[in-house]
Amino acid sequence: MLTDIELLHREGRIERWIRFGKPVAERLVDRRRRIVSFAPGAVFALVRWQAGEHGTAVSRLDIARAVRPGEGFTTIPFVAPGAELLARVDRWPRVQKALAAIDAVEALGLDPKDVSHDHWRCLGNRLAAGEPPRPYDLKRHRAWLLRRELAP
Repeated sequence: MLTDIELLHREGRIERWIRFGKPVAERLVDRRRRIVSFAPGAVFALVRWQAGEHGTAVSRLDIARAVRPGEGFTTIPFVAPGAELLARVDRWPRVQKALAAIDAVEALGLDPKDVSHDHWRCLGNRLAAGEPPRPYDLKRHRAWLLRRELAP
């Protein structure tokens, strides 16, 4: 079972794009829409932005994990059937901070899809509480990789 995400680009009105993650398939719907699919267990970030009459109406970033058959999931707009939500960030100033945190992970030479799920959960919670995000580092990443090896 794949997780499908409908992406859209209407310049200056509505935009939905993948910030990170590795789709296993892509299907063009029309010149503005496409559907990307993720394998079970894949981590991805979906950015949703929409303009309103007086500026930005919606800005949201969801970091999620595609679920395996039988696993519970959260419904997320434009994500079918849904995914395990690791972080949900809304409002443009917070989304910018989350995007900067993703950039910082990439600056370490890491792919954000491979980062500890707990890091993304912590990022979402700290931004929701108005706290600065904690930086991710190579020491924390090594610990995550060792923990994954030990997990059943």
